[in-house]
Amino acid sequence: MMSHAPLLLRIFRKCLWILIVLWGITVISFLVIHLAPGSPTDMDVTLNPLAGEAARARLEALYGLDRSLFEQYMSWLDRLLHLDFGNSMSADARPVMTKILERLPLTVSMNVISLLLTLLIAIPCGILSACRQNTWPDHIITLLVFLGFAMPSFWLALLLMGFFGIDLHLLPLSGLTSMGYETFTPWEKFLDLARHLTLPILVYTIGSLAGMSRYMRSCMLDVLGQDYMLTARAKGLSGYTVIMRHGLRNALLPVITLLGLSVPGLIGGSVIIESIFALPGLGNLFYSAVMARDYTMIMGNLVLGSVLTLFGNILADICYGLADPRIRLRADAKTG
Repeated sequence: MMSHAPLLLRIFRKCLWILIVLWGITVISFLVIHLAPGSPTDMDVTLNPLAGEAARARLEALYGLDRSLFEQYMSWLDRLLHLDFGNSMSADARPVMTKILERLPLTVSMNVISLLLTLLIAIPCGILSACRQNTWPDHIITLLVFLGFAMPSFWLALLLMGFFGIDLHLLPLSGLTSMGYETFTPWEKFLDLARHLTLPILVYTIGSLAGMSRYMRSCMLDVLGQDYMLTARAKGLSGYTVIMRHGLRNALLPVITLLGLSVPGLIGGSVIIESIFALPGLGNLFYSAVMARDYTMIMGNLVLGSVLTLFGNILADICYGLADPRIRLRADAKTG
């Protein structure tokens, strides 16, 4: 029982830290969105010539905006503790959680596929570039990586839409499905979804490929110069064994940090791409909520992004321990 005490203490400290940070994020976010110009009632009152100040006052009372900022926050926080984000302030007035759950699968699916493709491409490219430093493969990979890094995602999306959609007529330009999608067979539905999501996923992958591959190259170069790598080579081990067994796990540690910090991009990075390709994802929902000053929807998305950020940090800690057991031993020694 005593052997599990350090682990339980670490878990308790981590959970307490997460709760404190999440509370701080909600306070700052709530203040910032209410300091921004505009109000949820503007869309209903300003665009309606028959609506006056009396109609605005009734809407503010309906949304609870006539109360003090502290009272509004405490009311929202009380609902959050009961896992209730409230109702949207848009015209449909649907529950925030329902609207988020409708859009979340598409955004998560695209980002997960893009992340897997990025890792499958960036890690080998980084290893090859580091092992062949200052040779033509290294120069070609560096050139392509910097081109992808310097190219804005919205401009790349427009170029791909123009080439594959308008010039070649191979891929659709926008939307998630084609007309008559309900009548398609399961295989036809899969192909139709794949065709519509190819360009967005390609833009996601190219945008994140540059940074990941350069991190991998830099980390591998540092590892290759370590003494234990030279010792492994002196023992007569093959180059493949030295790199993959002794070098890769240590070179992956900084990449794991970058991977954990990329989790919040599930929302932030989706806003531009989903808006360009008119995809019904979480990023598009967040953008619409900001434009309409839908406070409850904005807070719901920000809380979700905060949870993903904290989850990414925890995931990075777990992956650290899996990649390097020495980290687990040092952590247990400190808590013990």
